This record gives sequence, structure tokens and C-alpha cells, in this order.
Amino acid sequence: MSDIRYCTDYISSFTHYNRKNIKSTPSDEYFYGAIIALGCNIGVRKMGKITDGMTAERLEYIVRWFCSRKNIDQANRKIISLTNSLPLSGIYLENREKLNTSSDGQKFDVTIPSLHASHSPKYFGTGKGVSVYSFIDEKDRLFHNKVISASERESGFVLDGLFHNEDTISDTHSTDTHGYSETVFGICYLLDVQFTPRIKNYQEQLLYTFKDKSRKLYENQAYKILPAKSAYINEEIIIEQWDRILRLLCTIKLKETLPSNILKRLSSYSKQNPLYKAIKEVGRIYKTVFLLKYYDEVNLRQRIEKQLNRIELSHHFAKTVFFGNNRELKYATKEEQEIAVGCRHLIQNAIILWNYLYISEKLFQITNHTELQKQINLLKNSSMMSWQHINLHGKYDFDIEVNTKPFDMIAAKSLNIN
Repeated sequence: MSDIRYCTDYISSFTHYNRKNIKSTPSDEYFYGAIIALGCNIGVRKMGKITDGMTAERLEYIVRWFCSRKNIDQANRKIISLTNSLPLSGIYLENREKLNTSSDGQKFDVTIPSLHASHSPKYFGTGKGVSVYSFIDEKDRLFHNKVISASERESGFVLDGLFHNEDTISDTHSTDTHGYSETVFGICYLLDVQFTPRIKNYQEQLLYTFKDKSRKLYENQAYKILPAKSAYINEEIIIEQWDRILRLLCTIKLKETLPSNILKRLSSYSKQNPLYKAIKEVGRIYKTVFLLKYYDEVNLRQRIEKQLNRIELSHHFAKTVFFGNNRELKYATKEEQEIAVGCRHLIQNAIILWNYLYISEKLFQITNHTELQKQINLLKNSSMMSWQHINLHGKYDFDIEVNTKPFDMIAAKSLNIN
């Protein structure tokens, strides 16, 4: 777990809730201990017992006054930014000019009374739990997370990660069926994000057309794939609500409020709300275009599956890191749950950054250009999301010489991967 030390500069930027009454800033080792206690689900009490030179009371002080969602997110952003600056991270991009991302939810039991937890017999039996909705990109950077009720549909929170984060600009985003809706289709494409979900039973999805191009027109031209009968796009409501649609898009783009909050309000009265209807009609246009491409393009289906496999691998990674207390959340409030998940993401991102730096340094030592390209080509078929070399269990020692630079950052950033 010494890998967490590479967050030193970022942890020291943590700010106290109440700056007026702060007497002294605790040492970095206590911040590491608190982050691992939360991110590995060990708990500060147990961490105080298994660590030399640390007390549970001091760790609780760190958690109470420094471990806010804002501070944890800020540390994650800086690690993500440093990872992005490494040339080696570019080898995993399908297209150097575009970035593919994906998102998915992961269920966790909540074993104490919590208003935020809900029943889901499929996952929790007679108990309750929550869903942790996470976002990842092609470079294996976990750039956004949100804790939601297990009973809520994930599609309502896809837009939060795409348009309400300051770290990653996605060009193409993939989800599974739970992250798909016609509303998400409409908003994503209007905001220049290609939405490419993997939809279960996609053959049964309705294909739409415009009234001036009826199903009979395509039948006469011997098309094999036809729109559904009487499934026409309501162009009138789109034209009528266009100004309101633009205002909605500006609100999301300017981050005035969370898109999930907007969608909740609109969908509360979806049958009566004309704006919600208009966005769905726009979404049906793009959903139809996407499905036709999905039928026809093997490469598109492969790219979607590859990106979703990446988020699934991150779930296994998360379970390995979040090993304490039988992987059960013991936090009652949503804020406490999100702080714990944020610390877990921080540890995961730190390990991925360590992998990038370590391999970059080794590659920089290769002087033969042919051999260097051979090793880079091998890496393209692998993943930086590897953690078998990390010892997550045992006794923790935070007596670290933080002034010792573990890697040559100049070498890592000047690696020539072309």
C-alpha cells in the first residue's frame, strides 16, 4: 500500500471544514491512514489498532474535518490529470482525437439503518443496499462516481458523469441496458456525445420514421429492416418545444444543476410535460439511427463490448480494494457513503498511476527503438488495471521518506511511444 504515497502533494491540499479554529495540519501519514481506512472499508477504529504510531481518535479527527467529498474529488482530479499527461496512456485510445468512456452500477449491502438504502431481493435478499455508479475511460481512469438507491434506474445518472465532471470530456459513451433511455439518447447527441449502449433484446426495439417517409415507402424499396407500423416521430412537438430544449441543454452544459435532478422533475409528470415528450422524440430519432448502425457494424459492437468489459474489470478491482467488513457499507448517510467510495476510487487511481509510472520508467530505459515498439504493441493488448502486485492486507507502515522521488517524472513524460 505504499503506492498511496504518490498522492502526497494532493493529500496535503485537503482543507479543513473550519479553517478559523484549526491549530495545525496533521502529518501526511494520518491522511494516508484515513483514506485507506475508508477506501478499503477497514474502518478507522481497526486501522488505529493495526497501525503503529497512529491512534483511532486522530484518524477520526481526519475523517471528520478533512475527508469531504470536495477534497476527495480534488485529489482524484489531480491524479487523473497526471495520468493523462503521461504519453504511455495514449496507447489505449482507439482514436487519438476522441475518448471512449463507459459507466455501470455495482451493488453493495448496507448493514445499518439508512434512509438511502433500499430493498432488492435479487442482490441483497431480505436486506438493503445501494448502487455505486462509476465512470471509466479508455485509459482506465475512474473519473466520476455516485451512490444511488438500488431501486433507481441508472439511466437517470448517466448525464451527471458526462456533463457534470471537470476531469474528462467524453466523445463516445457506453452503458448496459439499465443506463439506456430515449431521453439520454436525445440529450447526449444534442450535446455532441455519441451514446452507444448495449441494449438487451435490441431486435425488439421500435424503429421510428417520419410521417413523410412511411413504412410502405421502405417496403417498396425492398428494405430488409423496416420501421414499426405507425411509429412516427412527432415533429410538431419538437418544433414547438425547441427553445425550451435549447435552454435545457444550456443549463446542463453550464453545470447550473445536476441533469439527474432535471430529469426527475420532468419525468414526474412525463405524460403531461411537453418538454419531456419533445426530448424523447429527439432521442427516438438518434436511437433509430444507432440501432441501424448496431445491426450493420461489427466494429461498433466490438468497441461497445470492449469498453463495457473495462468497467466490469474495474468492479472486480473495486471488490479487491474494498475488502473490509465483508464488503458491506456501514455508513448511514449518502454523503458518508460517497466519501468512502471516493476514497476507494482514489486508491484505485493511485495504483493505476503507479503502474503507468513504473512501466514508463522501464520503457524509457530501452534504447533500441524496435524493441521499444515491440513492448508498446504488447502493452496495447493488455490493461493498466492490474493489482496482483499490490499487497492490500496485513500491517500498514506509514513511516515513509516522502522527499524521496520514486520515479523520474521527466523520463515518464518524455517517453516516445510513436
